[in-house]
Amino acid sequence: MIKVFGHFSPDTDSTGSPLIWAWYLSQVQDTPAQAVLLGQPNSEAKFVLDHWGVDQPEIMTDLPAGTPVVIVDTNNPAELPATINDADIRAIIDHHKLVGGLETKGPIDITMRPLACTATIMYELIGKHMAQAPRAIKGLMLSCILSDTLEFRSPTTTQTDRAIAHALADDLGVDMAELASAMFAAKSDVSGFSDAELLRMDSKNFDVDGKKFRVSVLETTAPAQVLARKDSLMASMETVAREDGADQVLLFIVDILNEEATLLLPNELTRRVAQKSFGVDATGDSVVLPGVMSRKKQIIPVLAL
Repeated sequence: MIKVFGHFSPDTDSTGSPLIWAWYLSQVQDTPAQAVLLGQPNSEAKFVLDHWGVDQPEIMTDLPAGTPVVIVDTNNPAELPATINDADIRAIIDHHKLVGGLETKGPIDITMRPLACTATIMYELIGKHMAQAPRAIKGLMLSCILSDTLEFRSPTTTQTDRAIAHALADDLGVDMAELASAMFAAKSDVSGFSDAELLRMDSKNFDVDGKKFRVSVLETTAPAQVLARKDSLMASMETVAREDGADQVLLFIVDILNEEATLLLPNELTRRVAQKSFGVDATGDSVVLPGVMSRKKQIIPVLAL
């Protein structure tokens, strides 16, 4: 049984895409496959599963050596189980930059395309067989694209993402604006999460000039709810960084509707990052970055000390 999974801290794409590809392998390729997660999905991903009537995949806590796997929505070993190179990696489907570090037991299929969403790539790979995809699979695809593109607001959005999303919405008879609004509302309700959970909810580790940063992004249509907890979030950053083996947490609160991000600045290191990376005056405890929406395209590439 092939295990199909994405990265730690599963968002909508890393929750939906394993389910999509496991369906394709099992039902079209006649290759038994199971979608699994590497952690609890975020609130938007949980909403999407419920909306389309899909059971949440089990959370995989152990990856025995030799397990056949397909990795989706990442190629970064830091976002995968520590034993990933002992597994039998059969394929990688991703839309992020190539990081390196994964080892395979032989030649494999690797598909990496400069698109906004893994599900977009899968739609292209599945091709004519999309005609037999059940409604839930198509719904997951559409939701993944709306999530990763922030309903086409993100600068990572391509015409391919737009066209496939519109085709899926037409096929499903879905109003994309209504679906996206409901998804973002689910994502924006952070009342049930601790500060540490928020800092880890959508985060990835990156090394910058010898420093290890946990780069966290909270995408929301209600930034005031998050900013009301600014003091406690900043107080939790040191603890989360220490527990996760990082030098610092960088928290970007992305305002989906106003298309800007607020970066919290709890100390001198974060202020230096803000000044060097974004050329802003970082004298307070936060700074607004107009137009910044994408970690992949607008944050990670410019981080500097």
